[in-house]
Amino acid sequence: MNPLHLVVITGMSGAGRSSALRALEDLGFFCVDNLPPALVPDLLTLLAGKGGSMRVAVGIDVRAGLLLEGAGELLDALTQEGSEVELIFLESQDEELVRRFSETRRVHPLAPGGNLLQAIRDERERVAVLRSRARLIIDTTGLSVHDLRRTLVDYVAHGGRSSPMVTRVLSFGFKYGIPVDADLVFDLRYLPNPHFVPELRPHTGLESEVADFVMGAPEAVELLDDLCALLRKLLPRYAREGKSYLTIAVGCTGGRHRSVAMAEALGSCLVEAGGVRVEHRDVGIVTE
Repeated sequence: MNPLHLVVITGMSGAGRSSALRALEDLGFFCVDNLPPALVPDLLTLLAGKGGSMRVAVGIDVRAGLLLEGAGELLDALTQEGSEVELIFLESQDEELVRRFSETRRVHPLAPGGNLLQAIRDERERVAVLRSRARLIIDTTGLSVHDLRRTLVDYVAHGGRSSPMVTRVLSFGFKYGIPVDADLVFDLRYLPNPHFVPELRPHTGLESEVADFVMGAPEAVELLDDLCALLRKLLPRYAREGKSYLTIAVGCTGGRHRSVAMAEALGSCLVEAGGVRVEHRDVGIVTE
């Protein structure tokens, strides 16, 4: 008989547990959501007795109540019996979870008629012990369902080793708002502005004449050196924390000149980190 491979999906309500289980189901896992931890051994025994799938995924959330307290010991016992057991923790920023519950009109399990934000914070405390045991932590803030599925597929394909963190360098214009999914934000509005050079104004930081103007300024050279040195230290630490995606946002006024040129230069500087993507949110917006 093939050894058991049990994946436990847990974390914050609204962070994408159901989507994660659907992705694992597509990969051939037998999936059960909101199963009390104490019933997991019975499920595994039943599947083994029926010759069923030995790739099993279960979803556990705060609705398990006090039963969560024994989840860690249960996972340890299954591991000692020779099963391959891993815990994946899904989380998201408080503001993003509030937005998701508000848009879907779902009721948070800890706030049937109370303060949603406080319920989220209470839940974060309750599931902290499971988070500390997780082999993989996925922050789904800003991730689409497809991004989450891709992360899980990569994880399973790598045999339970998380794939390298994807670093996203994003240029933007402050006049259009700071990107909601930004982890780190840097303001470039103090750099010399090509917008005030008539022959450069119609162009973007993707073109050499604008990029040379921006990156030729001593302030830009100094900033690039400082950012590269800082991020080379930070990226491995974010990866160790279990982040799958890290968004570094660099902004100028309109998001067409300075931020675009700096994002391109920063992406080239960080290429050795692997998985670096450079995107430009507002470069296509043309204003008079």
